[in-house]
Amino acid sequence: MSHTGFDILIVDDEPKNLTVLRRMLGREGYEVRPAISGELALKAVAAKVPDLVLLDIMMPPGMDGFAVCRRLKENPATRNLPVIFISALDDVEDKVKAFETGGVDYITKPFQLEEVLARVRLHLSLLTMRRKLEEQNAHLQQEIAERIRAEQQLTRLAAVDGLTQVANRRHFDEYLAAEWRRHKREKGELALILCDIDHFKRYNDTYGHIAGDECLKAVARAIGSALKRPGDLLARYGGEEFVVLLPLTDLGGAMQVAEAIAREVAILEIDHKSSQVSDHVTLSMGVAVARPGPDNHATLLVAAADAAMYQAKEAGRNCIMRAWENSSDPAMVELAQALKGFDTTK
Repeated sequence: MSHTGFDILIVDDEPKNLTVLRRMLGREGYEVRPAISGELALKAVAAKVPDLVLLDIMMPPGMDGFAVCRRLKENPATRNLPVIFISALDDVEDKVKAFETGGVDYITKPFQLEEVLARVRLHLSLLTMRRKLEEQNAHLQQEIAERIRAEQQLTRLAAVDGLTQVANRRHFDEYLAAEWRRHKREKGELALILCDIDHFKRYNDTYGHIAGDECLKAVARAIGSALKRPGDLLARYGGEEFVVLLPLTDLGGAMQVAEAIAREVAILEIDHKSSQVSDHVTLSMGVAVARPGPDNHATLLVAAADAAMYQAKEAGRNCIMRAWENSSDPAMVELAQALKGFDTTK
């Protein structure tokens, strides 16, 4: 039976033992390398890691077999290398020490060739199975990693608007709900800005839908460049509308962000000759701030920003309006009170 491919290192200071073992294992098709000392054995392993080591214990005057085995087990590259001790020492203490040092088997001298061969075959068979398991495990880990990457990609795609590559409405709704709960616990202010591209339908009619898509992407990038904190979220709310959620932000901070957004969009200088308010693309924005509590809901914040945005349109577009600013609408007054945590029924 041929075992071509397995490399066995025999370490023994007795030339006769080396010759006998080398001849026997060579006939079986193993590649055999001899070493007459522990020091030479470690050099041989460093040059090429074998598949198995047959290791004598007593090799005066240098390093003994226990020391060689310890060195092999301390090295990550040879930690799993199977070592079979083969020694004239027959005391139980020596055998226990051999296994504690890291040996996988123990053969006493004088040895029987059939026994040595049987044990070598056994441990090389175990080695082969272990390598197959490691290969299968590595393949499985790779499949798991690829599946995780695919799932992460799907999750990302499910949360991203395909055109503008900012968050989509679904992700915004989930993020708003989570931030609302967090701000309710922490009693912080949560700000929201709704942005609408002025006269976007006319833009599409004038320049075409392909240009309209490019305009949406450019505006999304401009709005995103005005957001400086990792927790700030930009999402496409629908059509030509974008929404910005600003955690732990008061009205003053939200107005500063809205003004920064207006500046970034102005820098684009996207031509819009069919606009009635400017020669370039502009935004109408509504800003609202809430302190989440038991008597209000996240939908009120969106409604307030939406109402403010429409106030901006009624005021001539290309401007920023705060919720309930200059409003005599009783519904807006009640909404303002609800968002500030007041009970309007009293």
